[in-house]
Amino acid sequence: MNLTISGHHLEVTPALRSYVTTKLDRIKRHFDQVVDVKVILTVEKPKEKELRQKAECNIHVKGTDMFAECAHADLYAAVDELVDILDRQVVRHKDRLQSHHHEASKRLM
Repeated sequence: MNLTISGHHLEVTPALRSYVTTKLDRIKRHFDQVVDVKVILTVEKPKEKELRQKAECNIHVKGTDMFAECAHADLYAAVDELVDILDRQVVRHKDRLQSHHHEASKRLM
C-alpha cells in the first residue's frame, strides 16, 4: 500500500502522520487489495472567522477509486470521521465483489 500524506496550509507533524497511518490500518484490515492512498489535510478560514480543519482521501483499490472528505473544528476528529466513511465504502465494495449466488441444487429423478 502506497501512502501519501500531505498538508495544505499545514505542516504534517510525525504525530499527525502516525495517527493517520494507524487509522488507515483499519481499512487495510477489512480489504487487503488497497493499492494507493492519498491523504490531504487542510486548514481553511471560512467567513465565520473560525478555523475549519478538512481531511480528504483518495483510495485506489483493485477495481475502483474511492473519495471521501470531512471537515471538523478538530483535525483529529475530521480524520476519524473520514476513516469511518472510507471504511463503509471499502466494506460495501468488498461485498459487491463477492459472489452471493449459490449453485442451484441438482434434481434427482
